[in-house]
Amino acid sequence: MHDMTSHGNRSGAIVAAIAAALLMVPFSAFAADEPVPGSSQGGSPGPAAPAEAKITTELPGKITVDNRSERTDLTARVRNGGTKDSGPIALSVVGFDGLRVTAVEGCVAIPKARLPQGSNSGFACVIDNLMAGKDRAYKVAATFDLHRTGKICLPVTVGASEKLIWQQGPVPFGTSSPTPNAPDTPLLLGTDNVPFGPDTPPAAGDLPRTGAPDDVLPLGLAAFALLVMGGAGIWWTTRSER
Repeated sequence: MHDMTSHGNRSGAIVAAIAAALLMVPFSAFAADEPVPGSSQGGSPGPAAPAEAKITTELPGKITVDNRSERTDLTARVRNGGTKDSGPIALSVVGFDGLRVTAVEGCVAIPKARLPQGSNSGFACVIDNLMAGKDRAYKVAATFDLHRTGKICLPVTVGASEKLIWQQGPVPFGTSSPTPNAPDTPLLLGTDNVPFGPDTPPAAGDLPRTGAPDDVLPLGLAAFALLVMGGAGIWWTTRSER
C-alpha cells in the first residue's frame, strides 16, 4: 500500500510540474508521408520520437457537417503502439481556416491571443502517462464553414520539454461534391474542400486531393498550460520561425 501511495504521489507531482511549466515549443509542420488508408493520415513522427513508445494520433476518416448549424463532432485519439509507457505527454487539437474547434472534452482552451499563427482555435490535453498498447480518446466539437476549406492539427509533445514526438496535420477535411441543399455534408480526411456558395459553384469532375497540402506553413505551438498560482489562468506562448 505504501509503495502504491508513493507511486501515486510521484505521478501527481510530475503532472503538477508539467502543468506549471511555461514552454515554448517551436516546430514546423512536418510533411506527411505518402497517404495511406487509416486515420493517422497526414501524420509524421517528430525529431524526438522515442524508439519504444510509438506515439501516434488518429482522426476519423469521415465526418458529417450539419448544413444549417455548421456543427460537427469527431474523436481525436492518441495511441501508444510501442512496448514502453510514454510518461507525461500533451496532445493539442488545433483548427485552421474554416474548421474551428469549439470544445475538447477534458481539455483546456488556448486563449485567442496565444494561438499558433494561422490557427483560429485550439485546446490542450495533458496526459500523465499512456501505457504501452493503450490509447486515449477525446471528444471534439467543432464547426466547419462549408464556404471555405478547413484543416485540423494534432501535435504531441513529451514531458516538460520542447520535444515534438508526433504531429498529424494540418490535414484537411473536405469534399469535391458539395451538397448545399442536403441536411448535411460528409467530409473526408485528407481531402481539400471545394467550397460552395454564390461565387464558388461546385467544380464538376474534380477528384479529391488527399494528403497534406503543399502550402502548409510553419507554426509555433506551446504544448502545455501554465496554471498560475493554482487559479484558472492559462497562458500559452507562440514563437514564429526565423
